[in-house]
Amino acid sequence: MRRGDTKSERRVGLSGPISAFHDMSGGLLVAIGGNATHPRDIKGTAAEQFAVAAATGRDLLPLMTLDRELIVTHGNGPVVGKILMRQMVARKRVAPMSLDICVAHSQGGIAYLLMQSLENALREANNPRHVVCLLTQVEVDPDDPAFGDPLKPIGHFYDEDEARELADEMNWQMREDSGRGWRHVVASPEPRHIVDISLVHALAKRGAVVIAGGGGGIPVIRDSGGVRRGVEAVIDKDLTSAHMANVLGIREMMILTDVPRVALNFGTSQQRELTRASLSEIRAYRAKGHFPPGSMGPKIEAAIRFLDRGGERVVIGPLGEALPTLNGDAGTEIRRDGD
Repeated sequence: MRRGDTKSERRVGLSGPISAFHDMSGGLLVAIGGNATHPRDIKGTAAEQFAVAAATGRDLLPLMTLDRELIVTHGNGPVVGKILMRQMVARKRVAPMSLDICVAHSQGGIAYLLMQSLENALREANNPRHVVCLLTQVEVDPDDPAFGDPLKPIGHFYDEDEARELADEMNWQMREDSGRGWRHVVASPEPRHIVDISLVHALAKRGAVVIAGGGGGIPVIRDSGGVRRGVEAVIDKDLTSAHMANVLGIREMMILTDVPRVALNFGTSQQRELTRASLSEIRAYRAKGHFPPGSMGPKIEAAIRFLDRGGERVVIGPLGEALPTLNGDAGTEIRRDGD
């Protein structure tokens, strides 16, 4: 068995969970978006990000005071895009880093903000619970078809001349984005193995709030000799979250975002919010095109995978209503058919 691997994860693959861990059925995995530290309407100064993270700590406090194992994953947009922009601006003076290192930078910085803010919220409530962050590598398949067709846009928009310069100088793949400009596109491969998942499990079982899998995890591949190296990619954080929850045998997953509920016909006069839905209903809505890739699509895909592979319940709702969403009084609840 390779280091950091477990029998359960080797058996889970991409089909279904057969957990070898101690029971974590009472645990909860909470996936929060990049808006938890860097919403779109701020400049992104350190003071702003600390203030936003402090609010996130207060929002998550009701979950942290529950007597449950708790794992928190988070997005890294638009932070990783700003890291890439800094590299672009300073590229003639400072050697740019590869994308896996940029993801690691974003993971560590965001986790620092969250770790401090969550613990501060706990201490203000006289709660001694600890918060810990694990810098998380996630293995992907080097033959994943995503590497042959990079489609995930990251970072800023550029005009065509800037895009050509960056393609030549940084070896970036650039693609025009719906008439809005050119963007750097990267591969977004499937998460296959959460490195050191056993440590996530052990820390959660000891009662710590565990922050892991940030930004989908640092993308790495592993050769036949067991040596890992980073790759140019960004893994979807919701898919990583679902995979992590399945491997750990967690039955409930929460996805907190910046909309009140999952909606059909989003942004149109026929928009209708969903309070509850079965897995088969969500599949049917997705087949009709209700959840586009750039918005709710990845969250719905993660919910479907989680339920298909052993999860029992997914709730999707606003960050500011975490506990009501968990209790079914806000957001959208999705369950397996018959549950």
